[in-house]
Amino acid sequence: MSGATALEAQPAASSSSSAQKGLRQSFTWWSFSNRGGVSAEALLRGAAEIGYKGVELLDEALWPVAKEYGLQITTEKGHGTIESGLNRQENRMRIVDELHERIARAKEWEIPILICFSGNRAEDLSDSAGLETSAETLRLIAPAAEAAGVILAVELLNSRLDHKGYQCDHTEWGVALCDKAGSPSVKLLYDIYHMQIMEGDLIRTIQKHHSSIAHYHTAGNPGRGHPDLKQEIYYPAIYRAIAKTGYTGFIGQEFFPEGNPLEALRLAYDDCAEALG
Repeated sequence: MSGATALEAQPAASSSSSAQKGLRQSFTWWSFSNRGGVSAEALLRGAAEIGYKGVELLDEALWPVAKEYGLQITTEKGHGTIESGLNRQENRMRIVDELHERIARAKEWEIPILICFSGNRAEDLSDSAGLETSAETLRLIAPAAEAAGVILAVELLNSRLDHKGYQCDHTEWGVALCDKAGSPSVKLLYDIYHMQIMEGDLIRTIQKHHSSIAHYHTAGNPGRGHPDLKQEIYYPAIYRAIAKTGYTGFIGQEFFPEGNPLEALRLAYDDCAEALG
């Protein structure tokens, strides 16, 4: 995702090596808000001062505040729910209706990505059948997304720990879904934490399938903590591998901070910028 519609953020207080490489950083509201006694406005203002260019999955009431501080609303949920998603025919028209509404809102607010979910497996739903049903649903809505300049990014999640039974839990399945959907507006959200749990081999997978990936999320494993050198994923190499693919979108920090959320955001921002410097 080129992010060509992104608004310019305010000058960063930290060094912005990542921006010089074409990458921008965002953060997920759900994992950083309501922590450490930091108010919503202070968190948005502070993140912009650090150098963040986007905020994800933000409460809609705060969208104008984010814009005021130069933060693009980078992602928004496209439809409900994670468990009951694209892979069930009985969900099709509900999801299509939800996506039509949210595509219109995304165009209005210059939100480049709507996150979509495969839904869970079931005894009567094989991986191949779920794949075909999901692709059929996405083909119905993809023209509207294309016309609006919005990406429908199906999220890769782990089905071992956090989202047991989730069907889009391997990159190859997700890539096959994108291929079957046959639209430039259907891509993947590659969550590094989730795919470490399911597959490992992160860099080689990114190199092979980067053309199908519209967005990235981070977190340390195990525990979904800070993506630093105290956990098993070596993020500096991953940041560099993503940059080498020519990706110019956002890397979304989606971890649980310890202590002050702004300090955690600053550390994560600087670690990424240093890796790309």
